[in-house]
Amino acid sequence: MKIRSLLVLGALATAALAGCGDDPFAFPWAPAPDTVRLFALSQPRPNLPSAIDFRSRRIVRVEAAATNAAWDIAVDTAGGRFVWLPPGVLGITSQAGIADLEEDGFVAAAEAPADTARYVRDRELAIQQGRVYAVRTRRHAANFGSCSYYGKIQAIALDLGEATARFQYDLSPVCNNRALVPPD
Repeated sequence: MKIRSLLVLGALATAALAGCGDDPFAFPWAPAPDTVRLFALSQPRPNLPSAIDFRSRRIVRVEAAATNAAWDIAVDTAGGRFVWLPPGVLGITSQAGIADLEEDGFVAAAEAPADTARYVRDRELAIQQGRVYAVRTRRHAANFGSCSYYGKIQAIALDLGEATARFQYDLSPVCNNRALVPPD
């Protein structure tokens, strides 16, 4: 009798969920764009933030490559321009990388590339003001192993004289989700 009751209850619950039309496994989230100001890593003044940890949404001071690997992308200047520095450029083993989305609209950038070859991990990448880039974070511990998070970043002001750059950025809070905008 108990098994029959459980089967009926299970069938009713399944029917109720199916009737809702919603994905019971969906993780609702809202865009939360923010801005950040970073200093070129080669800036001679010490203790200035030059990198960002996307997952925690915090800026990081990188005084030496090996002092702190808890960041996803750094900024520097080279050849009279700003460049992205993934951790691999500084000899840090990391899955973090950056990909040029070849789009100029921050809001229009809806999905990070699936092709892992598009992510630069071991060389600098020139920053173009207004261009949108996808960021894949370093691996983070998760319930069933580890995963990366994906975000987007766009330079909104580059000042070579002060060696500072301002960016707007956002990321998906869903593990291994390449969507850069929430589902409808």
